[in-house]
Amino acid sequence: MTTMLRSGQIAERAGVNIETLRYYERRGLIAAPSRSLGGHRTYSEDTVALLRVIKSAQRLGFTLEEVAELLDTGRRGHPTPDLRVRALEKVDEIEQKLADLTAIRASLQQVVDARCASLTGCTCADCPIPYADIARPEGANA
Repeated sequence: MTTMLRSGQIAERAGVNIETLRYYERRGLIAAPSRSLGGHRTYSEDTVALLRVIKSAQRLGFTLEEVAELLDTGRRGHPTPDLRVRALEKVDEIEQKLADLTAIRASLQQVVDARCASLTGCTCADCPIPYADIARPEGANA
């Protein structure tokens, strides 16, 4: 006989809160629970593993929409596109984000090094960010 657990027990074992559990249920990520004779939601222990998979996929950078698609593909038994393809796409996204963050970091470091003190009235001699140009209305001349 399968052990059935209440919402709080499932949430605690999976490391999520009850609202997350219900949200995932509404999104179709986990199956709707059974109800006890007293009307309490009850879940099988397999739900704990599924919740852990969902949270792990999120930590790897997958959105809930992407997780839902991957779960749905797995449930149908004939994956298209497969997890490997999705993972490679996610790696490409991460590489682009890293490049963007590196550029942002370099720009901010220039601001720090130039000792910029104001977004609207920068007095740096060699301000690395053209605040005045950004703030000027289109079509206005200096």
